[in-house]
Amino acid sequence: MSTSQSRMLLAAVALVGMCGLAACSAAPGAAPAPTSTAAPTVDGGDVSPPDGRVIGTGTVLDVAGEPQLCLGGVAESYPPQCSGVPLDRWTWDGVDGSESSGDTTWGTYAVYGTFDGERLTVTDPPIMLALYDPIRSEDPTGGVEGKSSQEELARVQDELSASAGPEALLLWTERGYVWMQVVWDDGSLQNAMDARYGDGVVVVTSALREVD
Repeated sequence: MSTSQSRMLLAAVALVGMCGLAACSAAPGAAPAPTSTAAPTVDGGDVSPPDGRVIGTGTVLDVAGEPQLCLGGVAESYPPQCSGVPLDRWTWDGVDGSESSGDTTWGTYAVYGTFDGERLTVTDPPIMLALYDPIRSEDPTGGVEGKSSQEELARVQDELSASAGPEALLLWTERGYVWMQVVWDDGSLQNAMDARYGDGVVVVTSALREVD
């Protein structure tokens, strides 16, 4: 397991622990993927980081000067709790929309930066999500409905929920596919899913999107 995979696994395990104590929010119809301390059976090999800038949307949580961008579930406590991608060169100076309690400051933003596989280095001023107008992502299925049965989709989703390990942020079924959102995939994880389940069963999407 690579260093980045190990760090993501620890973050995922920490989030699952927090979600046991407080409700977690995530994308509608999706749920944070349960993780296990057992070795993950989903292996896309070494995923190469993106060459240019990326953008990610979520909660920026800064605890005692250690900011991170949470791309998956967030425990709806006060202050909120989550585990995400560590942020470098983040500053709250001139940034609106934040809230603080004790040594914790947070807010929801679209964040531009460069991603090295472990950390996101901020390159541009963040945009409050309330003011952010995202460009619609291209449908990786091309609008074609999946052909897997509901029984097959449920089996695959349950299997990935138990074994996806550090990669999966969210898992859900929609339009005849199992969708798995990860922090970043260069195609390696998608290829691994196709090899394991066949083409057109699992769709892997990245929470970080390339912008240049």
